[in-house]
Amino acid sequence: MWKLKVADGDNNDPYIFSTNNFIGRQVWEFDPDYGTREEQAEVEAARENFWKNRHLIKCNSDLLWRMQFLREKNFKQTIPQVKVGDGEEITYEIAKTAMRRGAHFFSALQASDGHWPAEIAGPLYFLPPLVMCLYITGHLDTVSQGITYTVIRNEDGGWGFHIEGHSTMISTTLNYICMRILGEGPDGGRDNACARGRKWIRDRGGVTSIPSWGKTWLSIFGLFDWLGSNPMPPEFWLFPSFLPIHPGRFVGPITPLLLELREELFLQPYNEIIWKKVRHLCAKEDLYYPHPLIQDLMWDTLYICTEPLLTRWPFNKLRQKVLEVTMKHIHYEDENSRYITIGCVEKSLCMLACWVENPNGDYFKKHLARIPDYIWVGEDGIKMQGFGSQEWDTAFALQALLACNLTNEIGPTLKKGHEYVKDNPSGDFKSMFRHISKGSWTFADQDHGCECCLLFSLMLPEIVGAKMEPGRLYDSVNILLSLYKNGDLAAWEPATAPKWLEMFNPTEFFANTIVEHEYVECTASAIQALVLFKKLYPGHRKNEIHNCITNAVRFIEDKQMPDGSWYGSWGICFTYGTWFALGGLAAAGKTNKNCLAIRRGVEFLLKSQRDDGGWGESYASCPNEAKSKGFMSANTLEADTGNNCMYPKVLSLYETVISICIYPKVSSLYETVTYAMYYVTQTGPYNDLNGIYIIDPNGASISVNCMLQQLCPYRHAYLSLYQGY
Repeated sequence: MWKLKVADGDNNDPYIFSTNNFIGRQVWEFDPDYGTREEQAEVEAARENFWKNRHLIKCNSDLLWRMQFLREKNFKQTIPQVKVGDGEEITYEIAKTAMRRGAHFFSALQASDGHWPAEIAGPLYFLPPLVMCLYITGHLDTVSQGITYTVIRNEDGGWGFHIEGHSTMISTTLNYICMRILGEGPDGGRDNACARGRKWIRDRGGVTSIPSWGKTWLSIFGLFDWLGSNPMPPEFWLFPSFLPIHPGRFVGPITPLLLELREELFLQPYNEIIWKKVRHLCAKEDLYYPHPLIQDLMWDTLYICTEPLLTRWPFNKLRQKVLEVTMKHIHYEDENSRYITIGCVEKSLCMLACWVENPNGDYFKKHLARIPDYIWVGEDGIKMQGFGSQEWDTAFALQALLACNLTNEIGPTLKKGHEYVKDNPSGDFKSMFRHISKGSWTFADQDHGCECCLLFSLMLPEIVGAKMEPGRLYDSVNILLSLYKNGDLAAWEPATAPKWLEMFNPTEFFANTIVEHEYVECTASAIQALVLFKKLYPGHRKNEIHNCITNAVRFIEDKQMPDGSWYGSWGICFTYGTWFALGGLAAAGKTNKNCLAIRRGVEFLLKSQRDDGGWGESYASCPNEAKSKGFMSANTLEADTGNNCMYPKVLSLYETVISICIYPKVSSLYETVTYAMYYVTQTGPYNDLNGIYIIDPNGASISVNCMLQQLCPYRHAYLSLYQGY
């Protein structure tokens, strides 16, 4: 049985190291003897229940680690459950009791080091490249013990780009290969998974129409000829850094399995394929961002003229030099992230590059030691996460718990969380094309690379621990201001590159992946932190902070949609963006009386509310809005499932409350609280893609079309609901 281990690492192991004694690390360990028969049966029952309902509810509930934590802590809920009948009035005491009950339960899910564990997965193309990499390097057995590969498969036999998405060629092909590597035969897998997946692929012309990323991995694996892929010359790394474009081909061992796959996944004999004719092919199911003509011309030039020249003497001497420069960048990234790397896509590629450089070298062995940091196990099977989200989840969780005003009841939880979040890239980071990071927090844990700490500084240290030193808060403000440009803030680095570079986005299934972009959510969050910092430390960069807040408010107001909503880039979608926008405006002193944007935002929420008091929004809002030139009036708020989604429901209530609105339809708030309390007390947490947000795993800011499942936010959202009411 699988067991989640927290802050676990061997300091005596020469191939793994940590900057903070592994605080925040969360890894799964398989122990066939772990757990009683009853506990093992409970896990199997959860898995079976998920399997039976996988087409109806595609998100898991993270039951395995939650059952483990509650069992280990011997948690017993002592606060009576609130029962709300139809038409029954909800009093302040009823709402407070529900909030206290949720806060105590949520506190019991806190890990020993202060963070809240959570899955951050969802895309179905994450795990297969890792499995392929380990197969190539001969280390699959070192990590495959106890593996249960129960991925989400659609009813048509294919796999989607993410768990809610329609079937795509890249995900179906990679998952089919993954299952074959893990021991399933051509007709193996539960419910004829392999046979149905292969039929889906062949019915659509075979794998020659897989998108460019898929072509690359299949070429590495030996299932595709490199002549069928567009070249990406490493010589780009020798270009001067002021240019806008600055970014022997390896083939894995040819095994009997690989030869079988060549017969299974192509319609024509492998040796008869004219590879140069398949370079631009892409299955219609995968095509989200069609390449413009100028990009295809660039690829054809590189393919026909540049690459043949650079691979022949004397120019091939340059290729060796540039590969050394490329490996220098890889090693820098690896060392600064303690071999976790920036994300799962880079992890597999960087690890494979280190193995090619030296199969027995320390670089590769350090990569192997950090594979568990990416693995997550749920009742739906084993997944590879995009990266960790420990800091993100903990910061939001603490803000929700602080809002409950239950310090006397949950003081130890707040103190542990405070200590967790309190806990400049090295070397010549500018030559490695990195932005400053001193004063920032990583997305996962410290080894991976404000407002919450400011709130703690207002509380008694004997309850929540010593406040963070002002100097560290100054550093945090400095990095926020470094990301500021004309009123907007980016997520990763200053958004200075020209937007026209997006024309050269080589992926067919992502959008907005080449350059950094500005975001309403980042800008609004920065406003909230800077306003509070300004009150506590009025002397630090006073004028710059004032100008940043003023211009940031203007940016948010300018980004408002015609119907009053805001597009959310890191969540679903208009509800999520509106939540952040209204929160930022309210923090800056805007109200419904002095701000038209707030009035329009609240009107949008009230008009979007459904008859039962709830809100619903589909993930389809994200790609559809970005894809259309104009605003989609329906916002896809009830698309696909038509279900009420608890996450946007709670956010909408919270948005309306913080906007300080006095409206004739203020009963909307009461209706939502009634619906949510009834829903939670009667049916339990709802399993929808309510906790997901959008992010490009390639390291850029946003991909619009890629959905990650994140289960922690909906828990703190419930607390925000009750506190707001």
